[in-house]
Amino acid sequence: MTDAVVATRTQIAIGSLVVDGFMLPDGSYRMSLSQVAESVGLAPRNAFDFLRSKAIKGLLGEGYTDSVSSVEIESSDQSRGQSRISALPLEVVTAYWVWQTFRGNKKAIALVMALATETLERRFDAAFGVELPESQRNERLASRIDRLSQDLERLGEAYAVEDDIRRERDYFAQLLREQGIDPYELPPDTPNRR
Repeated sequence: MTDAVVATRTQIAIGSLVVDGFMLPDGSYRMSLSQVAESVGLAPRNAFDFLRSKAIKGLLGEGYTDSVSSVEIESSDQSRGQSRISALPLEVVTAYWVWQTFRGNKKAIALVMALATETLERRFDAAFGVELPESQRNERLASRIDRLSQDLERLGEAYAVEDDIRRERDYFAQLLREQGIDPYELPPDTPNRR
């Protein structure tokens, strides 16, 4: 981590999720490492481990270097002292959430899909001159995240049996291989069926 910088904090609504957003003096944005993980139902340690893994370089390129910032939160006149957090740039936040989709995290899938759709809608709205209040956009986003979460839950339940069958097949195939038997090869005394 680098030396601490003082950042301005505000609350940001991402659908029904409310997170603390931070703006650094250079105008760039950050989100706290703990809220990044908690947004997709995981412990902060998971995000920290991601930052130390090869996965982040795979998503952001080999040139990626540690971009965790130690951020001091600007205190108001009424509060005493300053808080310090580990903050991540939005590009790293997005990479972590996308990585979580690869790992099958349903909360991350719903969040990433809803945010990607909103991004496209905003571009289309701009192209067609459609102006919507931010509150309406946020309501749409919240509704989309909820709907996607419910759909993914139902989908997961529907495919759970197939996953169990696949896991069991793989287990028995591995047992056969450990005994020197190719699970997909016909026994030697079987007549050739062509």
